[in-house]
Amino acid sequence: MRIIVSGGGTGGHIYPGLALIDSLLKHEPDSQILYVGSFRGLEGSIVPKTGIEFKQLAVQGFSRSLSLNNFKTISMFLKAVRASKKIIAEFKPDIVLGTGGYVSGAVLYAAQRLKIPTVINEQNSIAGMTNKFLSRGADKIAISFPHAAGQFPKSKVVMTGNPRGQQVVESSKAATFSLTELKLDPKKPTALIFGGSGGALRINQAVIGFAHRFSKNKDLQVIFVSGKKYYPSVKKEFDKLGRLDNVRLLPYLDNMDQVLPRISLLVCRSGATTLAEITSLGIPSILIPSPNVTANHQEKNARQLETVGACEVITEDQLSAAKLYHDMTEILSDESKLNQMGQAAKKLGHPDAADRLYALLVEVIDERKKSDKK
Repeated sequence: MRIIVSGGGTGGHIYPGLALIDSLLKHEPDSQILYVGSFRGLEGSIVPKTGIEFKQLAVQGFSRSLSLNNFKTISMFLKAVRASKKIIAEFKPDIVLGTGGYVSGAVLYAAQRLKIPTVINEQNSIAGMTNKFLSRGADKIAISFPHAAGQFPKSKVVMTGNPRGQQVVESSKAATFSLTELKLDPKKPTALIFGGSGGALRINQAVIGFAHRFSKNKDLQVIFVSGKKYYPSVKKEFDKLGRLDNVRLLPYLDNMDQVLPRISLLVCRSGATTLAEITSLGIPSILIPSPNVTANHQEKNARQLETVGACEVITEDQLSAAKLYHDMTEILSDESKLNQMGQAAKKLGHPDAADRLYALLVEVIDERKKSDKK
């Protein structure tokens, strides 16, 4: 298969694309792959490390308010479409996959104008503006949450799940990590508190507020990942608290795939990629949605899990040290509750999501070939 994958801005748009590529190469090792990203997004620092051929386009997002800058956005989009057409003409893909972000808008729109098959992978329960714009011209839309189905043309929607879910499951099977590496007891219920790759200030403040109290509960333990930029200030506060034998403070975890299978409860944001990981692995969670996202989609993602009993949701306006301490310790101390939440989470997971998406791409290519012969 010759495929162009495009998605950028955040890891939530990048990692699903890379997970699909992993699956594709297992099925078709000789595939030719080109990843098209933006100059602004994280993809510039992530994709090149994989060895995948990578090209970049200059794009930017629309301002939500009336702004002259939106004229620049439109101009950049049109230039990116022209550049995308040239890239597509040179690469000659069988299909183009978009995983979200403004750059995928230009690439998939160009492919649709050139009559190249396109598939959209929507990871959130609330569809992004770019994917809604592209949906009418797309061959298929692969979704991860049932709630997303009604936001696209019904005949094009296919439930595949988020490809990252399969990737983390396969990685977890080979996990060799032990909590003893962090000087924690593998037999004790363990929570992982993680505010995302950059950390989350409000979550950090809540943990600082209850850490000393938690340290007195010797039957439970926690791994707290503050984020690199917050780590110096959080460590300073922790140093004031004295010895915390059952709390491990870390700036970042670069082996998350290894750690997740070893924890009992995850306290985190509710981005689509994170939820794909925890549902595929069946991890109970307390979700604290970021309020600083388009259409409040993180809370809507989280509510999908809450409805079936897979998680507890604490919005930022409800978040406090006392609230998080109470809820976290209550769940951690109840083995039956943990099991119920884990089983509920797993029912929502798609541990074969990358293979499902690969099969959909093959189907779209075959259908287009049959149509072209008529």
